[in-house]
Amino acid sequence: MGETGMFGKIKNRKKPMRQGSNGKNDSLETVEPIPKSIEAVKVRLQEIFSECSDFMLREIVCGTDSSIKILVAYINGFVDKRVLNQDVIRPVLDNFSNEKSRVKGNRISEILKESIVNNNDIKEAGYMQQAVDNILSGEALLFIDGEDKALIIGVKAPQGRRVEEPDTEVSLRGPREGFVENLLTNTTLIRKRIKNPNLKLEMMQLGEQTKTDICICYIKGIANEQIVQEVRNRLKKIKTDAILDSGYIEQFISDSRLSLFPTVGCSEKCDKLAGKLLEGRVAIFCDGTPYVLTVPYLFIETIQASEDYYDHAFFATFMRLLRLLALLISNLLTGLYVAMVAFHHTVIPFKLMITIAASRQGIPFSPFTEAVLMTLTFELLREAGVRMPRPIGQSLSIVGAIVLGEAAVAAGIASNIMVIIIAITAICSFVVPPLIRATMLLRFVFLAAANFLGFLGLSFAIVAVFIHLCGLRSFGVPYMAPFSPLTAPDLKDSLVVVPIWAMITRPRILRTESGHDAAGIKRQEVRFKR
Repeated sequence: MGETGMFGKIKNRKKPMRQGSNGKNDSLETVEPIPKSIEAVKVRLQEIFSECSDFMLREIVCGTDSSIKILVAYINGFVDKRVLNQDVIRPVLDNFSNEKSRVKGNRISEILKESIVNNNDIKEAGYMQQAVDNILSGEALLFIDGEDKALIIGVKAPQGRRVEEPDTEVSLRGPREGFVENLLTNTTLIRKRIKNPNLKLEMMQLGEQTKTDICICYIKGIANEQIVQEVRNRLKKIKTDAILDSGYIEQFISDSRLSLFPTVGCSEKCDKLAGKLLEGRVAIFCDGTPYVLTVPYLFIETIQASEDYYDHAFFATFMRLLRLLALLISNLLTGLYVAMVAFHHTVIPFKLMITIAASRQGIPFSPFTEAVLMTLTFELLREAGVRMPRPIGQSLSIVGAIVLGEAAVAAGIASNIMVIIIAITAICSFVVPPLIRATMLLRFVFLAAANFLGFLGLSFAIVAVFIHLCGLRSFGVPYMAPFSPLTAPDLKDSLVVVPIWAMITRPRILRTESGHDAAGIKRQEVRFKR
């Protein structure tokens, strides 16, 4: 059974035994030592990497009596061959070619590390599993004849695309840099913004087959240590064959896995992530994806944007209220329309009622069926626009919506007002990207409730969703904070944004440890007097 406490229960799953065709475990033994004989090492590596055409071995024989033998192993394409030849192979040949016998005194590996290999990234591997894992990670391994350890040389070739602005999070003001698929590049982008030795980066690997590199990032002294430890525990309990994207990790570590609302944040923006780390959150990097996870994640973050902190507080407050209004419209507008037309005619002004009745004349469907059909049509157009090539997808989304809307009205399938409502709902759904998928499904829930019981059913659905939100937790932190529970000091960065010079403290709700009322809370020391 998993551990229980303030963070809930997580169940452990038994690790399945993977066996080869001969019925024996075909994976490496964790404690299998590296053979001292270079021939034994070569045979073992060729056995492990059999039928791997990209696995490369090069044996170097030095000395006038050929007494020094070194085996270089790497994966072709991962390693920068120019750096490998220049920093490793050439210095070895130049220094050991004239040796008359084996080097006495110091071991060859020590001499290589201290005075021959021109590379700062040198580590040691004492077991075969370590050696194989590093070869598969893109490092070059040096095996020395007569020694039971190998040298790991960092000569990875630069891979992936260059740093550029992400398409999913466009900012009007602020830095344009976004994360890429390379883990080292991503951590460097954060280091560039937070030049603090307390910024900690903890590495681990997940995935029995993929061995994906994962990095836990937080600022020691600011982040809640209980949350950091909970992140470590949840990641260690993930037992799966593959981690191909941070979305895999998100599904494993989420508190409420069946909830429509995200309890784990996700971002491609470097400045946005730096701000979250400085507030006390924990980031999870995954090699191979530009999306970085952040925990805890609160509902209020869905209407926050990084440029809110770069602009005047009045404008930022207005934009946040506008985003909240757009969120409410995208969820409730179609349901309100169906409830008024089907049940509550008296709340509609008389002139507007005449207009609605005229537009619905000849429509063969009920308001509910009409709304469902038009909403499904829009969602199909949106999904087609996303999946198709970008130039074609944009044209399809715009032209398709216009043509289908006009054709539906002309054919008497949908009313003009319904087309307008669906268009407004669609526009508002794009204003709050983190909740776009939850909004898509909740819209149908509110529609069904309004169709059965009118305003009463809509009220029941709203209350049920609100109760669900108040019951959610993200790594022990209430999802609706700072409103539920009410945390007055944290309201300065909620719906109303105070000027940046007035944000004296960090979010208190993230600091749940006893004895930390002052430590890690204060954001700045000086207030500017006017």
